[in-house]
Amino acid sequence: MKISDTQQQSYNLQLTFLGTGTSQGVPMIGCDCDVCRSSDPRDNRLRSSIYIQTPECSFVVDTGTDFRMQALRANIRDVDAVIFTHSHTDHIMGFDDLRRFSHKNGSMPVYASPQTMRDLERVYKFAFDKTERVAYYLKPEPHVIEQPFSLGKTLITPLPVPHGDSMVNGYLLARGREKLVAYLSDCSAVPNAIVDLIGGVRALIIDALRHKPHPTHLSVDQALEIAGRVRPNETYFTHIAHELPQSAERDLPPHTHIAYDGLQLRF
Repeated sequence: MKISDTQQQSYNLQLTFLGTGTSQGVPMIGCDCDVCRSSDPRDNRLRSSIYIQTPECSFVVDTGTDFRMQALRANIRDVDAVIFTHSHTDHIMGFDDLRRFSHKNGSMPVYASPQTMRDLERVYKFAFDKTERVAYYLKPEPHVIEQPFSLGKTLITPLPVPHGDSMVNGYLLARGREKLVAYLSDCSAVPNAIVDLIGGVRALIIDALRHKPHPTHLSVDQALEIAGRVRPNETYFTHIAHELPQSAERDLPPHTHIAYDGLQLRF
């Protein structure tokens, strides 16, 4: 749903964390650790995704394995477009659940890098191949992105970052001349050029898997070091594994938070 006229008086962009977990989610199957057995609902994490609402439109970044459950839980009624960071399973396997919104809109604009779009077209051939398309299936409208683009009055700039040996997209969301959100859900480093581009952003949302180093994700210390260079107003960790409980937020520096499913940010 779009932001109403009344809501516009106080903010122009609302971000909802649909999921803040790693690829296996939290709790993990068959795990009896303290976090997986935690009674704190914030320790229950679906796969990482965000939902953006503005006065002009609404869109989702990534449709992971849990997207149907996330949409029901957040009472999502409108999705005008979908943007993908990359094509790993935990970020694309809810793609077909966009059918509900495609039916309302007639089609679904899909924004992704060239490689991610190729993967989507391969995995979801039945949807993209017009010669095989079934009338009641999702009708994707592909947009291959390598440059900034706009959805409504929100300027969206791709932020290519390494994710282990591969390159994936984060995104900078800006309205007017104000940098509102930098979303870097999956990365193992952030190049200096990206740090410079997002410097001073109001909210940095960044991969912080756990304290222990990982070959394809940032650790807590690495995420903190990058946040120190970006100098955001607030930092939010996401893509969190079961080794990092919500309670660990109390040990973080000021203006640094562990995001949780359902958390909303307004700008």
